[in-house]
Amino acid sequence: MNSAGEGRIRLPRSERRAQLLLAAQEVFVSRGYHATSMDDIADRAGVSKPVLYQHFASKLELYLALLDGRATELVERIREALDRSEDNKERVNEAMRVYFDFVDAQGEAFRLVFESDQRNDPAVAERVLRMEGECVAALADTIMADTQVDESRAELLATGLVGAAEFAARKWIAAGRSVPKEEAVALMSTLAWRGISYFPLEGEEERDPLDEGRSHKDHQE
Repeated sequence: MNSAGEGRIRLPRSERRAQLLLAAQEVFVSRGYHATSMDDIADRAGVSKPVLYQHFASKLELYLALLDGRATELVERIREALDRSEDNKERVNEAMRVYFDFVDAQGEAFRLVFESDQRNDPAVAERVLRMEGECVAALADTIMADTQVDESRAELLATGLVGAAEFAARKWIAAGRSVPKEEAVALMSTLAWRGISYFPLEGEEERDPLDEGRSHKDHQE
């Protein structure tokens, strides 16, 4: 720990807080919540533990601040992606890209959100559920605005899209990015779009999602 250097460099409170959050993110990602101590974070940031406690009263408070930042970032990216275009196919593609970009970000901060060893803590679980709910709500609003699907069904469809995007992106990272990211995004976007595009736009004749399956079965018989 570089306490001498700390004494010579006095950062504004906001800059110090940002420095501490970055150091904490690096340690939490590499070691996990339970194996990380406030001493570890102070050492990584190059400050004394009292300085760390001036900004964060506990390890959990620090972790929640990090989680809030990453969760807010993801939700904002999803909303921005949906607002960038009025073309629904492009919206699906951009939303899928958000998840791949998020997990591909430097420092693997996505693990704080998707793979935390602290998700059993009520405060952590509440934030993760709220983040997932906000992403689902943004997608559901878009689905309802452009199709004849009602709110309950739009939320179910949006939940499937969010789940597929998150799982596929994490699998892509775990597999060492063996497929180029642009191709991975295109593959998942195509899969999602072929499902969502089946539902009629506002004003079109409504179709029963089961009709195609029935017709195919009748044809075989």
